Amino acid sequence: MSLHDRLTEDLKSAMKSRDQLRMDVIRMIKAAVQYKEVELKQDLDDAAMSRIMTTLIKQRKEAAEQFEKGNRQDLATKERQEISIIEGYLPAALSSDELARIVDAAVKESGATALKDMGQVMKAVMARLAGQSVDGKVVSDLVKAALQR
Repeated sequence: MSLHDRLTEDLKSAMKSRDQLRMDVIRMIKAAVQYKEVELKQDLDDAAMSRIMTTLIKQRKEAAEQFEKGNRQDLATKERQEISIIEGYLPAALSSDELARIVDAAVKESGATALKDMGQVMKAVMARLAGQSVDGKVVSDLVKAALQR
């Protein structure tokens, strides 16, 4: 079942069970995907949809942090609940060991030796991780550490 179909089915079941939060989150995901499809004038595959959802998670995390700074725990909690629902549609995240192996392999393949080669290595690593839910900052830190050894 494609991610598109899964979202549609889950929206139906959320409507039947009157789960308002899940309905709102799924509608938000579908709206973001539809916006991108209209922008690109093509249907998105699961990998592209995963990238959109990763962006949505990042936005929710930033919002939750801002709400916590503003002493609005109720809104921060809601954002964190939305994050957990969105993460349910993403593939399982890679462990730090797997991520480190991918970074090391990319460094060896590209022949990078210094920090000036970081962009080249990042490009190779992110290409391998296409469709995976990974934080670019974590990958960047791992690449930087690997190049400084």
